[in-house]
Amino acid sequence: MAQNKPKNTILLLLMMICSVAITGCNQKSNGVPMYNTVNVVENVVIDERSVPIFPKKAALTTDTAQHFALDLPKRCTVNWNNQSVVSVVPEEKVEIVRLDTGDELPDLKVSDFEFKKLGVKRVLDNLLQDTDISVVEEHEIFENITGSITTSPLKDAVELITKLGRVYYSYDAAFGEIHLTSRGKWMIKMPKDETMIMAMLDAMRGADIGNLLVNWEDKTVVFEGNYQKEREVAKIITDVASKKYVLAWDIDVYRVYPKTDNPIIWMDMLPAFGEKNIRMSVPGVVGRALVVSPEVNTKTLQEFLSRQASVVLISQGTFAIPNGWQSRFDIGQCSKEDRIETDLIVGATGTYGDYGGYKKIDTKLVLSTSNGELSSFKVPSNVGDNYVIIGIPTHSFVTTPETLISPYAELVLFVSPRLISIVDANGKVNKMTPLSGDKLREFLNQ
Repeated sequence: MAQNKPKNTILLLLMMICSVAITGCNQKSNGVPMYNTVNVVENVVIDERSVPIFPKKAALTTDTAQHFALDLPKRCTVNWNNQSVVSVVPEEKVEIVRLDTGDELPDLKVSDFEFKKLGVKRVLDNLLQDTDISVVEEHEIFENITGSITTSPLKDAVELITKLGRVYYSYDAAFGEIHLTSRGKWMIKMPKDETMIMAMLDAMRGADIGNLLVNWEDKTVVFEGNYQKEREVAKIITDVASKKYVLAWDIDVYRVYPKTDNPIIWMDMLPAFGEKNIRMSVPGVVGRALVVSPEVNTKTLQEFLSRQASVVLISQGTFAIPNGWQSRFDIGQCSKEDRIETDLIVGATGTYGDYGGYKKIDTKLVLSTSNGELSSFKVPSNVGDNYVIIGIPTHSFVTTPETLISPYAELVLFVSPRLISIVDANGKVNKMTPLSGDKLREFLNQ
């Protein structure tokens, strides 16, 4: 029996070691794990101690930088508490000046000169053959021209030839070279009023004239383009300068969630506001436009809606056009990027003047998305009236098979047109003078 004691002791020790090991194993498996979370992304283990690894992106401007624009605070803000339905601005000269013209040409005279079906460079080479001035084409110009020049200064002759060829020139006196190019660069000296500036910018963008560099401090716009672009801008400036009015629209866009499983009862507007304040109802393919009196404004409309629904402001802004032109308001420019309605565009064409013997703002509003036109409304209204567009289902903008948005949720647009009168600069009216009461009636009767 004494001889078996060491064996028993050794066996007991082995059992204790295994017990401790098993206990330790159980504690390790049942205790707090080493990492709180472990994720596997593309076969790479990522945990709280890992450094994030992102895929390399192409060298493209980020979306937030791409959307940066100095005019957005001006476009995306409406001061409903200080809105002038009719205002007056003095007429201002709008000037367009070509940039990068180089040095002045020498004070030389050219004698009678004729040319027929020749390229611009060839004509200038012939004209300047007895001088030290050479001609350089920045790129090949294919236009052939025919004409004649009587005795005149060299500058006048060169300008005539380049205009015939629809090209531009600049002179480098240091090298004695005339450089020809089919593209030019211009500065437009704009009016001082910012609403007028935005109206002209929208008119130019509507004519597909892009890359506009706007300096809001000195009220100038710089653009580049060919001869055709220059003509289009000159036409816009001339046309705008001949207008007596500019139209502007202030707009609020709401998403409305009914508090019950029922749609908004819009007929309740009649007892709420009174029949005299609901002037006209214009149906569209989708939705309906109501012409309402000034008694129906953003505040009173939201108070009415809040009785039946929750109201969320999606977007807000303003846009302007010269009388008879067209413009647009991009909802996405003035809203959060995660809104499903950011694809919506409100286009407007409007004129102010005689409408069957009445002074009216005759407006066509078009609601469209990247998929095409959603609806449109032709709305004649008096100065001071507002529009409320109702019945646009929020589900029109849902792109997924299922959504959490109520089927009775609506997009509601409150649109308030404004009239800006352009008067003679020698008139006695102060800039942006608001008119109301008797003065407004006198103005509208002129």
